[in-house]
Amino acid sequence: MVENVRVLYATGTVGKSIAARLLPGTDLLLGIEEICRQNGVLYASIANCFGSFQRAGYLYLVPQQDAKVGAGYGEIKRVEGPVEFLNGTGVVCQRDGKYDIHFHATMCDKEGKVFGGHMVIGENPVLTTVDLVINEIKDVQLLRNYDEETDLIQFDPKNREKNLFT
Repeated sequence: MVENVRVLYATGTVGKSIAARLLPGTDLLLGIEEICRQNGVLYASIANCFGSFQRAGYLYLVPQQDAKVGAGYGEIKRVEGPVEFLNGTGVVCQRDGKYDIHFHATMCDKEGKVFGGHMVIGENPVLTTVDLVINEIKDVQLLRNYDEETDLIQFDPKNREKNLFT
């Protein structure tokens, strides 16, 4: 047994897979949310996602002395385009009955300088395309909730209650 290993998880199954393209001008996170809404997907994994942005808006962790864990997200970093979106991955969750997508990306600017972090909703409009595959996760709830230990909103997977009569 390994000491100091702490995990939180729920076990589910993969439902439908949705192959999609976000068209020019569509915000990355709002586009993903709309695809999920139109297809009745509440919880999902996004493992394949890439393309280009007109501009990028993202966050990354910075030292914060007053934070419980000594770090927190800084100010939004913005990069004017064109921005090559090299790779992105995330989870489609729910928080307070609404979509809350936790998504991280690696990108590069017009000089090839690589950067990345936590993507911000409304800050990443598609330039030419974003190609992605969304895999629905069933039989679990993927939530984003406040975590007292870190004093941050965190991924909170839960096993769904099974109804023995259905």
